[in-house]
Amino acid sequence: KISIYIYVAFSTTDSKVSPHNSMSIGSIVASLFAFGKLKKFFSSASQTIAPAPSPVPIPIPVPEEMSDPTAWMIDNSLSEFLLMPGGVLYMCMLGYTFLHGCKVFKAFPKNASLSYKIVSMVLACTGGGIMVPIFLNSIPVPLANDAYPIAILISFALHYYFPILREVAGMSTIFKVLLVVFYECTRSGVVVKITYFAGSTIAASTFGFPLFGPIACGTIGGCGGAFLPFSKGLDPIKAGLASPMLTAFVGATCFHLYLNTSLSEGCVDAKAKAHVFMTLFFIAVGIVNTLGLSASAAKTVAVKTKSE
Repeated sequence: KISIYIYVAFSTTDSKVSPHNSMSIGSIVASLFAFGKLKKFFSSASQTIAPAPSPVPIPIPVPEEMSDPTAWMIDNSLSEFLLMPGGVLYMCMLGYTFLHGCKVFKAFPKNASLSYKIVSMVLACTGGGIMVPIFLNSIPVPLANDAYPIAILISFALHYYFPILREVAGMSTIFKVLLVVFYECTRSGVVVKITYFAGSTIAASTFGFPLFGPIACGTIGGCGGAFLPFSKGLDPIKAGLASPMLTAFVGATCFHLYLNTSLSEGCVDAKAKAHVFMTLFFIAVGIVNTLGLSASAAKTVAVKTKSE
């Protein structure tokens, strides 16, 4: 507007202006116009500039924990008992040694000395835990774990001073089944520990993992007491493998192959779950044999009935 006013003023005051002067007036007007534009530009630029918005944080995806569809196998009270945490271990250990005492005291000769009875019971309860650690250049179980000698001495005292308890165990089905449960829980724990320890100690040779060594160690760990003292030789298997020997072999084989092959791939807590199923297998077989529910026991009863 200023330039227009100046131009109008010049054109109205001096009508006799030369072309050269008109060019000068036009340039002045253009300069004023440009000056006005520049002033407007700088005045707008001098205003307060709004701060740039803060960057929005991009959330980093956090991988979710892998779901375990088989967690129910160990997330229950029964599995917690079968895995023998805390005091349950000592309770099962006492039942294990007491049931061994029921078998050992029946086989003692009448003139057997006290030391003979004690050593025989120690060998019967921890035979596998003595032999396998010697094979693997380790410490035998009764020397490494003081809980076993304590449980053995308590059970021995009960059998020695209160022999009527053996008669109660033979007459009461409930008491007998309870002892079998404690016995098999402890025995399965021994098979699991010895098989796993042997698998981590023995070096692989032909295959990617040691195959026969851990299975043999687990089998001996579950029934080694039957071969001690070594003066028995092979008499314990002269009539065939006993039930504890078969279950120890099957349990050690399945446990070892499951953990060291693709069968356990992607399984969470595979060792604990295999331990639970092995214990259930041992308990089922033990109860069937104790109560005489097997087919061989039924045939024996039928033969006795016919003969009578």
